[in-house]
Amino acid sequence: MIYLTAGESHGPELTGVIEGFPAGLTLSIEKINEKLHARQCGYGRGYRQKIEKDEVKITSGVRHGVTLGSPITLRIANIDHKHWGEVMKPIGAPDPEVAMREVKKPRPGHADLVGGMKYGHRDLRNVLERSSARETAMRVAIGAVCTQLLNQLGITIAGYVRSIGPIEADGERLLSPDEIEQAIALNDLRIVDQDKVEQIHEFIDRMKKAGDTLGGVVRVVASNVPAGLGSYISWNEKLDAKIAAAVLGINAFKGVSFGDGFELSRRSGSNVMDQIYWDKEQGWYRSSDHLGGFEGGMTNGMPIIVNAAMKPIPTLYKPLHSVAIDSKEEQKASIERSDVTAIVPASLIIESVVAIELCKIILDTFDCSRFHRLKKQYNDYCEELKNY
Repeated sequence: MIYLTAGESHGPELTGVIEGFPAGLTLSIEKINEKLHARQCGYGRGYRQKIEKDEVKITSGVRHGVTLGSPITLRIANIDHKHWGEVMKPIGAPDPEVAMREVKKPRPGHADLVGGMKYGHRDLRNVLERSSARETAMRVAIGAVCTQLLNQLGITIAGYVRSIGPIEADGERLLSPDEIEQAIALNDLRIVDQDKVEQIHEFIDRMKKAGDTLGGVVRVVASNVPAGLGSYISWNEKLDAKIAAAVLGINAFKGVSFGDGFELSRRSGSNVMDQIYWDKEQGWYRSSDHLGGFEGGMTNGMPIIVNAAMKPIPTLYKPLHSVAIDSKEEQKASIERSDVTAIVPASLIIESVVAIELCKIILDTFDCSRFHRLKKQYNDYCEELKNY
């Protein structure tokens, strides 16, 4: 399975194409739209989320709610494009109005300056329109398609926010995906510690008033994933490496770890290795999950635990120092519409890309032409592992 996304932040629409998805999977467009709506929610989001109402349109690869095995095309309209039609039109000479929306003062921490230098753009809007996190709406839609396949194989997955800025909001124990979904539904921060909601709200409000932004840490947990997905035979076959690359491919993410992550480096080996057990009922299992479900680049049958660190959004309403690309005069960076923090929807976005990578490895491992055949092979494989 491979996928591709296309589209600019203020262009007419986002487009996604999935190739290599099996035929015969019942697909719910409502579940895709539920994820898209969740991406637009969360405390600390900006004004654009009130403008857009993301809904997916499927234009190929699905008939009467069932996948065909041919490429699936997804489209999400940018409602705000009606205000940017002349600025972003793909064909034809620009109206003089366009010059008013040119971006000449690059924002620190964004792709503006480096992208302009690389591609030779004199209007940095050519960079920021594609480097915008608006693109992640399509990856959430694709992730929602992949999640439906995983769920029909018995795999569950959920993402939540562990911390926002310096405030920790994780629970005392690791929750299952079902428990996570129940907990995050009780607040608008996607956190599991309900006692921290008011404190975080107040902190975000202070940052908004100061014209500043916040990052944070998210966690994704996937349960009922069988052992042996991925491989140790070559570095590029390691599944944890593929997941790490997918996570760092999301805007503003600067760190990724598995299980107890960097804390593992401060402990002794006897305290971090997940000791091995076996019984007739469940087969092979571990007494702990410090390593986040991976050994040797392969899943080991324990829940997959992915942690990801997001930097603060680089667009500030009290902009930082910059230099105009034409005049080279020192100026403040450009201001674009932005959020105070996007860590809340980011937990769903990371959940989506982890789901995509799990779906890809399953489709690479088993027959991906027909879902019924894939499911039988998958179940036979899980039974084989149990009896090893």
